[in-house]
Amino acid sequence: MATVTFINNPVTLVGTEVKAGDKAPNFTVLANNLTPVSLSDSKGKVRIISVIPSIDTGVCDQQTRKFNEAASTLENVEVLTISVDLPFAQKRWCAASGLENVQTLSDHRDLSFGEAYGVVMKELRLLARSVFVVDSNDEIVYAEYVSEGTNHPNYEAALEAAKAAK
Repeated sequence: MATVTFINNPVTLVGTEVKAGDKAPNFTVLANNLTPVSLSDSKGKVRIISVIPSIDTGVCDQQTRKFNEAASTLENVEVLTISVDLPFAQKRWCAASGLENVQTLSDHRDLSFGEAYGVVMKELRLLARSVFVVDSNDEIVYAEYVSEGTNHPNYEAALEAAKAAK
């Protein structure tokens, strides 16, 4: 399992760690309008799954904005930002931010995504900062578990993986 800290304190990750070459596990999360969304809903596209602890924090805000900006230049790539924030909070943030290229999704109900990808921080019931790129055949082609939850992910590596994915 990946070793992760949050504000320099070790945390226990719950779930199954995934890596490049693995079949991407399906999951069910909630859209801002409370409808269920699963990985299979975007089948046939390359997906960047940007995982954040909370949309209302500085690094999470910046991460979401960075992938939103990049998404506008990528063809056949969908960006999903997943956290355990309530859908209402995500909707408010999206409305205030005016971002249109990222779909924010909530895993608050049953941690379906977090457990399937091994990113649930047990002590905090938040998702650990991470990025996954899933190709159009549902294979993980890139996986990064950010070692310190207050640090940024490697944006360039994730975007290169998305550009190279089919």
